[in-house]
Amino acid sequence: MENVYIMDHPLIQHKISMLRNKSTGTNEFRKLVEEIGILMGYEALRDLPVEDVEIETPIETCMTPMISGKKLAVIPVLRAGLGMVNSILTLVPSAKVGHVGLYRDPVTHEPHEYYCKLPESIDERIAVIVDPMLATGGSAEAAVDFVKKQGGKNIKFMCIIAAPEGLKRLHEAHPDVQIYCGHLDRELNDHAYICPGLGDAGDRIFGTM
Repeated sequence: MENVYIMDHPLIQHKISMLRNKSTGTNEFRKLVEEIGILMGYEALRDLPVEDVEIETPIETCMTPMISGKKLAVIPVLRAGLGMVNSILTLVPSAKVGHVGLYRDPVTHEPHEYYCKLPESIDERIAVIVDPMLATGGSAEAAVDFVKKQGGKNIKFMCIIAAPEGLKRLHEAHPDVQIYCGHLDRELNDHAYICPGLGDAGDRIFGTM
């Protein structure tokens, strides 16, 4: 599918395997999510626009490339997406941070919004929406909808694990959005959990049940 990128880097796959292990504790899980996000972000941000600026080195003055335009915005889908925010900020410390709060109805599995706050001038920024899991695709689709309604045009979506059903739904709803997945899993079960997956990412990041 156009604009869909499934990561195959050995380091990403190795760390995802560690995430899947049910014996991986909260502290290690949290660190792994951040590390995977950095590795994925490095690839997802390879098309950032740059412009030559003049600087003075210890040897001479030269023109050298730096990121141009408005700083990008990282937008986590609450709450699990918070685990990937520092990944992007590690790569681009000046990035602005927005938040989209969604919860999934336990019966219909459809998303419901409870909070949305985005940086100003979102129409001039590259928006990177982050959520570790792309399951049904409902929350991801809604998050992109919110960003677009507030003027967002250049949008990327990053997830660590995706189900085919969710990936298909997000791509069909927003074919212009670049989607980066750490791994594409087999399917959703009857409770809309990704299989084999890794459980509830939010619970494992924050140590809740």
